[in-house]
Amino acid sequence: MAAALRFNPLLFLALAVSVALGIDLQRPLFVPPGPPPPAPRPQQGTEPAPGVPVGLQDSDPGLRKALQFAEQRYNRGSNALHLRRVSRLISATKQVVKGVRYSLTVELSNTQCKKSAMLRTCDFYPEAHKLKTEVCLFEVWDIPWEGTSTLLKQKCEPKMDPELEETNKIQDWSAQAEEVESMKLLGQFKEFMVKYNKGYSTQEEADRRLKIFHENLKTAEKLQSLDQGSAEYGVTKFSDLTVEEFRSVYLNPLLSQWTQHRQLKRAPPAAQPAPDSWDWREHGAVNPVKNQGMCGSCWAFSVIGNIEGQWFLKNGSLISLSEQELVDCDGLDQACRGGLPSNAYEALEKLGGVETESDYSYTGHKQKCDFTSGKVVAYINSSVEIDKDEKEIAAWLAEHGPLSVALNAFAMQFYRKGVSHPLKIFCNPWMIDHAVLLVGYGARKGVPFWAIKNSWGEDYGEQGYYYLYRGSNACGINKMASSAVVN
Repeated sequence: MAAALRFNPLLFLALAVSVALGIDLQRPLFVPPGPPPPAPRPQQGTEPAPGVPVGLQDSDPGLRKALQFAEQRYNRGSNALHLRRVSRLISATKQVVKGVRYSLTVELSNTQCKKSAMLRTCDFYPEAHKLKTEVCLFEVWDIPWEGTSTLLKQKCEPKMDPELEETNKIQDWSAQAEEVESMKLLGQFKEFMVKYNKGYSTQEEADRRLKIFHENLKTAEKLQSLDQGSAEYGVTKFSDLTVEEFRSVYLNPLLSQWTQHRQLKRAPPAAQPAPDSWDWREHGAVNPVKNQGMCGSCWAFSVIGNIEGQWFLKNGSLISLSEQELVDCDGLDQACRGGLPSNAYEALEKLGGVETESDYSYTGHKQKCDFTSGKVVAYINSSVEIDKDEKEIAAWLAEHGPLSVALNAFAMQFYRKGVSHPLKIFCNPWMIDHAVLLVGYGARKGVPFWAIKNSWGEDYGEQGYYYLYRGSNACGINKMASSAVVN
């Protein structure tokens, strides 16, 4: 996306009833159930072929409506004291594509009416120097069967060159390029909304989310251009959230508050060096990817995933255990506002075990603790911290099972696939804010990676997994490796 693209709030004024734009012409974003009624047809012999621009006569009722709409929107966005109206129509064309798109080149001039006067008629100034005429290019998209119009384009400049009086169009190549970029952005945003079932309650909120979406596209492009691995960054289901919103809803700022961490005893070193690769998914120790929803409970999913693996290795059965039990009953942590794996282990030891997910299902918000000791199906005896050397982490994982780990998740907001290796400036290893489950490691085309099970659903990353470069302590992946112990 070109960095120079400027946002005009008018450009997306009617997003709530927006029309499919160029790239995706399947359907509007927001429509009532059932097919729309057919659009009114032009008089016989005057209907243009779909998609073909045609000239217009100023008696055309659709043209008059489009001119009035453009004039109204111009005055609404103007800070001028007086109303401005179309004083001359230079050229007009329309294009039939899921509605009617009007391209209007007009002259706008001052009237003697103040905006606050609300008069029925407004005369132009008789003095030419008071008219302050502008030449404007408007693009209006009208959907007659929905009764909606959208101002896609507004470009105005003072009338200075008399030769414009003799022409029927304005040659504005920069405006055309800007329009192409704007249309491309709107198409991407619509595709994002449809894919992830997004909806916004007001037009102001839709405008704000579009701006955030555009800024996030630029951030993803920056990550892409500077990534040292093979990752692809771009549009994800989090692309309409600011970095601050993403952190506050889905991440866990408590992880970087080192003074709150309970010291775990050090795990004994692995008995054997790490094999070249290992993946506990191939050995039956990992459940399908889960979804924490709009709750900062990643710490619970990380710890429960580790315990599921430990229980499988000791007892031979893979059980889906309850994260909600930790969210509700762990009095040491803060539920959806974050928590620490070290606290979670201690809380489960005191509770006496974990129920199944089916018995204590996930809701994504804190509720009253409903733990029942008679429904416990797994328990832990203690917990340990793994050495911070990545080779030792790999060896311990291969020998003892999936590990609870934490990392800086800034790049994860825009990750799509591949092996992510952000620059340290994007991924400060001391600012860890997300807990995940380390299930394996290996290499892709010579690029070493960690295989990380996330808790944002299977529609994130590679079927719910994030792959991070292995060997440089990237994003602080080595800072908080830990595991429950089941005797």
